[in-house]
Amino acid sequence: MDLVVVGLGYVGLPLAREACRAGLTAGGLDRDAAVVAGLAAGRSHVDDVTDADVAAMLGAGFTATGDPAVLGAAQTIVICVPTPLAPEGGPDLTAVRGAARRVSAHLRRGTLVVLESTTYPGTTEEVVRPILEESGLTAGEDFHLAFSPERIDPGNGRYGVANTPKIVGGYTPACAAAAEAFYGKFVETVVLAKGTREAEMAKLLENTYRHVNIALVNEMSVFCNELGIDLWDAISCAGTKPFGFQSFFPGPGVGGHCIPIDPNYLSYKVRTLGYSFRFVELAQEINTGMPRYVVHRAQQLLNNRGMALRGARVLLLGVTYKADVADQRESPARRIAEQLARHGAQLSYHDPYVATWQVGDLRMSRVADLPDALRTADLTLLVTDHSVYTASLLGEHARFLFDTRGRTSERPMANTELL
Repeated sequence: MDLVVVGLGYVGLPLAREACRAGLTAGGLDRDAAVVAGLAAGRSHVDDVTDADVAAMLGAGFTATGDPAVLGAAQTIVICVPTPLAPEGGPDLTAVRGAARRVSAHLRRGTLVVLESTTYPGTTEEVVRPILEESGLTAGEDFHLAFSPERIDPGNGRYGVANTPKIVGGYTPACAAAAEAFYGKFVETVVLAKGTREAEMAKLLENTYRHVNIALVNEMSVFCNELGIDLWDAISCAGTKPFGFQSFFPGPGVGGHCIPIDPNYLSYKVRTLGYSFRFVELAQEINTGMPRYVVHRAQQLLNNRGMALRGARVLLLGVTYKADVADQRESPARRIAEQLARHGAQLSYHDPYVATWQVGDLRMSRVADLPDALRTADLTLLVTDHSVYTASLLGEHARFLFDTRGRTSERPMANTELL
């Protein structure tokens, strides 16, 4: 095979799809038997990959398996396994180490091995390379080793694997050249980093930049509310400057697989040097505090209308971490619901992508008739701005709306409050 992808999740499966589209023979290795069986039957478990995409992949010769022996037939192996946050604040590399061991057991001379899992700088050379060299082969001499950060943006219909520039850092110049040649077969632009550490750092820099700037506007939203300033309008005005400014927007918290997690990897690495990464730690403090602030504001808004939060009918709109995807990882909606429940609110939710929703021991009630639910809720809290939640729908039916996403910022309405 030209390629075997280890880990067929939201990163690995789109990568395999693009390789198949380019005419490469590709396979996938995953430890989840349900994922393997579903793909074999033509079913996708990833939002950005349709069942039709899987059918086309199968038609192009793609096979998914749980048998690591498939690695022995691969010219290129790309590791796309998850790296969740470990208790000490760094990445949990259990899956990466396990994948590297499986690759090592089947590694052949001349193979290219690429790590795409997000991690701290040094992981490719300090963790993955020694495991691979247990095969008796030497990186940079007998096989090629590189790091290439994934840049998947779930739900983004404009940018995908093929047209998003691909950063590649090789263990040696020859390793970099091999990785560049591989990705160049199905990615329009390949960007060469100086080495694996620089490529690893680039990924963390991208997400730390977003994390810090989101924290900035989140903190501004708190005191702008106290000062009676419409921050959304201020951001809109500042955004007209054609240079030196990029618009970021406040929200109920950060979620997903990157922003709440990845900057902590860098902070963890810096702490091993005896320093603290104060920007990241402060941003984390601000962003993780936003769900609590949202609940506090909700309580204030109800109090101003002569109502208590306890016993109030509160409708949550959108419980995924971002608009128009089904992914719930690290969604602030969960923390908001937990705190509202502790205050005694009567909760219900609506989300076109989530049929059932469990928050702790509480199975949340999903509304079927959205306009009726908007009219009867004491407070509707827009948490995730799915496209179905139009300003006209909310303006026509919502009895009282707390808009944490700015959906109604350009259309001021009665009975509506912005974050």
